[in-house]
Amino acid sequence: MRLSIILFLIGLSGYTSAHQFTPTYPELSLSYVKGVYKADMLLFNNRQDISYYAIGVYDKDWKPVKFATENRIVKMQHLERKNITVYIREEDKEKALYICSKSKTLVDEAQTSIVTSRICSKIK
Repeated sequence: MRLSIILFLIGLSGYTSAHQFTPTYPELSLSYVKGVYKADMLLFNNRQDISYYAIGVYDKDWKPVKFATENRIVKMQHLERKNITVYIREEDKEKALYICSKSKTLVDEAQTSIVTSRICSKIK
């Protein structure tokens, strides 16, 4: 029985790929605006089937924290890298714990991916 379950799971698994979002433990530093901190992130699209990524900031309970960035939805080509700066208000600095990127699929694409990936970096 155990062998058949293992073989079934191996059969279900296939090629999976995810994007990269670094650094894993970003540090917030003062930005050029008083009372605003920033984190510099690097997003790498390793997925051919995904062209859009959403950026988000969350607290310890996974509730959204207010933040700013150039674009909350980032369009990227396959194998493209983009530097993303995330700005967090000083009053939200202690609440913010995770900066995340999540792959987004388009409903009208002919071959819609059924797997989305979310990668989160924990703020130091």
